[in-house]
Amino acid sequence: MADIDRMFGWIPSWIVGLSLVAGAILIALSIYRLAVWLLNRAFGTRLPLLSVFIERTSGPAQLALCLAAVALVLPLAPLDDVFRTPLTSLFVVAFIALIGWISIRIVDMSAARYLQNFRDVTENFVARKHVTQVRVFKRVTDIIIVIITVSTALMTFDSVRQYGVSLFASAGAAGIIVGLAARPLLSNLIAGLQIAITQPIRIEDAVIIENEWGWVEDIAATYVVIRLWDWRRMVVPLSYFIEKPFQNWTRDTASLIGVIALHVDYRADVPRIRRWLEGAVKESQLWDGAVVNLQVIDADSRTIELRALVSARNAPQSWDLRCEMREKLIAFIRDEMPEALPRERAILVPQGGGDDTEFLRPAAAEKKRANARN
Repeated sequence: MADIDRMFGWIPSWIVGLSLVAGAILIALSIYRLAVWLLNRAFGTRLPLLSVFIERTSGPAQLALCLAAVALVLPLAPLDDVFRTPLTSLFVVAFIALIGWISIRIVDMSAARYLQNFRDVTENFVARKHVTQVRVFKRVTDIIIVIITVSTALMTFDSVRQYGVSLFASAGAAGIIVGLAARPLLSNLIAGLQIAITQPIRIEDAVIIENEWGWVEDIAATYVVIRLWDWRRMVVPLSYFIEKPFQNWTRDTASLIGVIALHVDYRADVPRIRRWLEGAVKESQLWDGAVVNLQVIDADSRTIELRALVSARNAPQSWDLRCEMREKLIAFIRDEMPEALPRERAILVPQGGGDDTEFLRPAAAEKKRANARN
């Protein structure tokens, strides 16, 4: 300290102290860059994971070196308490931030390393389960780490610490307001943990929510992003999936049964249509080979209603298969069985006299017969 004062006695002490701190930081950053360059040159080609590790830990590593350099230089710096106290507080806050940063990096790297075993999440239900759980837990853990880090850093300042103690001790209106304001965040965080454990939805699940159909694209800490069929995005709070009903088309299996409804005339040859449908479905690449059926499910005064059931491997293929079979059924009935097309029957009334009941519409003829009997 005395040597430094003799060498730079003509310079204000605070300038000397800040210069030493700044020089220590620059030297630390230079050492880090040199070390990274040497490691990449020596092991970069043989250890590709080393480059990934260095890239993801560059921020915490540089901050750690800077803190170490400042810790070594700060006792030598000729600073008054006016400058030394803020720098010491800044050093403590940076150290707390470093611990939080490293914790988040460890969580992220652990999650990424674990998810490397589950790359295909479209048809693999086990992979979708693990990806959903890891993503939700990782984001909740990151939020908890950030909250703890910020709280710890703020508590190092006397004014903030006293304010926090008085706020918690009062347990009055301010506490109620803070609790009510934090309720949506806390409810969504708890809902995220419930979803990660119970798995009502997973990544890439096909769902119907608010009369919209789409896929679960992302599950964040407090919300879920639904990728709709027309490429729009619907953002839904996590608590929605705990409190309200919704449809999950791929909860246990991705296979779905599609329904095709047609109205045909009473003269339709239903067995022939059924045989044709079975042959047409077997020729389609969208059919999964499980279900194909055709039944008469309803009849009214004009037509009968046919319901065809066909199964597919997933929701998009089920939709395409339904459209394909509906188009082919319409073409088959139009070209091969025109008598099965729906038609309106009527009885025409002649211009002259005579018994014209046979030319009336069925309802009108019945009414005229009833009047004649009366």
